[in-house]
Amino acid sequence: MQRIEPLGGDEFAPLTTYLNSASSGLIPARAAAALRAAVEESVSYGSMGRDYFGPADASRAAFARLVRVAPERVAIGGAVAVHAALIAGSLPDGAEVLVPEGEFSSLVNPFAARHGIKLRTAPLARLADAVRPGTALVAFSAVQALDGRIADLEGVRAAAGAHGARTLLDVTQAAGWLPLRAGDFDYVVCGAFKWLLCPRGASFLVCGDDGPEALHAGWVAGADPAESNYGPIKELAPGARRYDEPHANYSYVGAAQSLALLNEIGVETVHAHNTALADRYRAGVRALGHTPLPAPGSAIVSVPGLADAADRLEAARVRVSVRAGSLRAAFHLYNSSDDVDRLLEVAGEGR
Repeated sequence: MQRIEPLGGDEFAPLTTYLNSASSGLIPARAAAALRAAVEESVSYGSMGRDYFGPADASRAAFARLVRVAPERVAIGGAVAVHAALIAGSLPDGAEVLVPEGEFSSLVNPFAARHGIKLRTAPLARLADAVRPGTALVAFSAVQALDGRIADLEGVRAAAGAHGARTLLDVTQAAGWLPLRAGDFDYVVCGAFKWLLCPRGASFLVCGDDGPEALHAGWVAGADPAESNYGPIKELAPGARRYDEPHANYSYVGAAQSLALLNEIGVETVHAHNTALADRYRAGVRALGHTPLPAPGSAIVSVPGLADAADRLEAARVRVSVRAGSLRAAFHLYNSSDDVDRLLEVAGEGR
């Protein structure tokens, strides 16, 4: 079988066989260097550094390029749940929100906790069919964290449009490896510490000019943040920046570097690389007598009945996850065919 080399050159040199990007991505060398420099700068200039907004704006622009929208449509923050809560707070009482069964909690809980919202679930495979005239919002992930299933993005978008419902797409498990057009959806949220290789504490919200009516904003939401420190903000920033949170500077110092790297390599290139590795693993898992999930096309592979290999893999410094009794492996740009073969070798030792 043809050897698959890692992408990214000298940016990655893990001391483990790291196949757990669905939990947390590796930090590139350039991002790590920028973080060290920012911490050192803080010794003399404080934790906001000498240029608090520069790395955040660079990250905004780089993320926008990855998901093919204008930077003016991107707000920055610290967690997907906060962005989702902003949208939940903007919905009227009685609004129906449709989510897939087993959807990740950070996307679901803000709507479940909002008084007056009617939360309804449906199987992911039938989500488009479950949209009805009374549905106000469909909130779902492009790729399921639990097992790597890819949603029918076009089908759900079309069904929502036919019934006058808005769409909220979570791309936390997709952005960086799955080609996406964020502009096809009303709202897009993304936690950047997984496939986007950013430090934890960086997240993004994409919305249009008719964004949420409710406002979750601090002083950075002003048109001129230097003039919006005290009292009510007199003039909000144009575009999605009005939904910015005061950000964690270190997170965005690293994010600017990580996102730049992904743009240099290209999402299509990463997609081809990741899915080739996942397909190699699927073939090997079948040879071991197991049935991998989901169907080919995802960079995440879940294998029921192989969770008992987790302890052996951990002892061998092969990093994966166990979710709902299945062994979950996630293949990203820094992985190679050697990593897949090592995973299969250790996992198969118990046969």
